[in-house]
Amino acid sequence: MRNEFTAIIEQDGPWYIAYYAEVFGANGQGRSREECLANLHEAIALILEHRREETLRSLPVDAGQELVGGSATDCYGTSVGIDA
Repeated sequence: MRNEFTAIIEQDGPWYIAYYAEVFGANGQGRSREECLANLHEAIALILEHRREETLRSLPVDAGQELVGGSATDCYGTSVGIDA
């Protein structure tokens, strides 16, 4: 199974702004398309890291954990893939 996130990129004057349609709160901006996508990549990485930490904190002590799949985001692309 592969999950992909869609980057929506718009230009507003000299700025590029972008967000992931599937991940609320993942936004980026920059003076170039590349800078904007790099900032978007950083935003989703921080959001997913925070969500993982919050979830792990709330697990029962005896709950099992297993890290499954994953792939790095290309800050120049428009999708992030996670293989599971």
